[in-house]
Amino acid sequence: MWVNLTPVEVLLVEDNAGDALLASQVLAEAPIPVKLHIARDGAQALQMLGGECLKPDVVILDLTLPEIDGLRVMESYHPVDVPIIVFSASRRESDKLLAKALGAAEYIVKPSDLKDFREAMWGMVQRWGGRNRGAAADGAKVS
Repeated sequence: MWVNLTPVEVLLVEDNAGDALLASQVLAEAPIPVKLHIARDGAQALQMLGGECLKPDVVILDLTLPEIDGLRVMESYHPVDVPIIVFSASRRESDKLLAKALGAAEYIVKPSDLKDFREAMWGMVQRWGGRNRGAAADGAKVS
């Protein structure tokens, strides 16, 4: 049961407009309050994460991104208390292993079914969004 009414701050890094819109709609209906921020490419994500305004509770990161891909984002952003969840269409074992080696808390292959997509999004936010609530992500470093 979710008792905290403070919205979970989620940064979704997704270049596919359809997936971003679907995620937005799905999270608007989540059983817990969510405030969604969207970065359309890796460069924008790093800019947002390096600023003072956004301290997400969780980052949901696609791998195939323009400008800077998801793996390079993970190489540059080193969160202390912010889990990074890779949410990608890639089923390659090498991508999964590298993402985990770079610090991904979880790797989820994007489902094509709407019900499964919704359950995956809600699950990520519920599993990871409430961790370290109230703890500052000041130790996160963007290099």
